[in-house]
Formats: sequence, C-alpha cells, structure tokens
Amino acid sequence: MSEGMTTSAWRPRSAWAGVARAGRHGRLQGEAGVRLTLGDGMGLATLIAADGQETALRQILTDRFGWSLPEPGGANVVGERGLVWSAPGQWLAIAETRHALDGLAEAVRGLAAVTDQSDARALVRVSGPCARMALSKGLTIDLHPSAFRTGQSAVTSIAHIGAQIWQRNEAPAYDLTVARSFADSFWSWLDHAAAEFGYEVVGTSGH
Repeated sequence: MSEGMTTSAWRPRSAWAGVARAGRHGRLQGEAGVRLTLGDGMGLATLIAADGQETALRQILTDRFGWSLPEPGGANVVGERGLVWSAPGQWLAIAETRHALDGLAEAVRGLAAVTDQSDARALVRVSGPCARMALSKGLTIDLHPSAFRTGQSAVTSIAHIGAQIWQRNEAPAYDLTVARSFADSFWSWLDHAAAEFGYEVVGTSGH
C-alpha cells in the first residue's frame, strides 16, 4: 500500500459523514426555519471530580482556563469554550478543537478524571426561528422559554436516543450531542422533524 493510501485510510472521519448533506432540505419555499451547524472537529471531554475535590477543581479551572463550574442543570459557555453540567460532580468540557483541550487532564490531575469524547460523540447546533418547535417533536423535556432558557442544560433523550442539550442563546440556538454510534438514527429523526420548516445544513460550529 502506498504512503498516500495509508494517510488517506487514517484520515479522521466526521460523525455525520454519509448522513448529513450540506445545503437546503425539506420545504424549499421561503427562508429556512431551522439551521443545522455540524460540530465537526470540536473538542469534547468528560470531567469527573474526585471525592472532596470539587472546590479545588473549581479554583484551578478558573485560574488556568477562565472557566466556572456550572451549577446542576447549567452551562457556562463563552464562544465555543466552557463547561456543561452532566451529572452530580460531572461536566462536559467543550472547545473549538480537540487540541484546545490539551493540558486539561494534566492541570486537574488528582482533582478530576478527564476522558476525551471528541470521537465518541456527534455534536450539532440547532438554531433558527423554528428550532424549538422541531426539537420539541422528540425531546422529552419542555423547551418553552418559561422552562428552559439560555445557560441551561439537560441530559435527556430525543426520539428514544440518549442526548445532552444546552441552550446557547434566545434566538434560540441549542447545542446537542448524541453518541457517535447513534448519529445516523438521530439524523434520520432530525431530518423528518425539521423538514416541514425547511432546514439548512452548514459547516462546523467552530468556524
């Protein structure tokens, strides 16, 4: 096998490869009601605090990364970096690239366990005037503004698929992750849910 063929064979593959197609889909008349931005290349890692070390962990994350640990059900994300609550003593760290999380594990050694999830999860940003209505078709939590707002997160299910979701702004825009192995099934559901509003698929959320 040639060197070129070997390099190609080991090139990273998007979780959405062969599933999501760039461009306009569903209803074609008028402005698209939903915009789907693929989170390819973003860095994701779980962060689990060691017993009795949450206070020390909070301090080191603030000092070294400028991050603050979210309270239960919260998300502290600025731009493409920050932390999303996942469970008691557990958070999802996100960044615009996986390399942006280099040094995290070393910085919190003895305070928390860090596990890279960049290749284990598929991330998509769902935004646009009809984003809430599209997601509400399968999400098991209430997305009404009185119940779920910017800076809130939930570990839930959508169309019977485990998911983590957090709201980025009041536009509204939501970031949502599912296990990579369920990306195909989730996208099939999302395609049907968003089709009536017309949706547009665009490049990575880090760009």
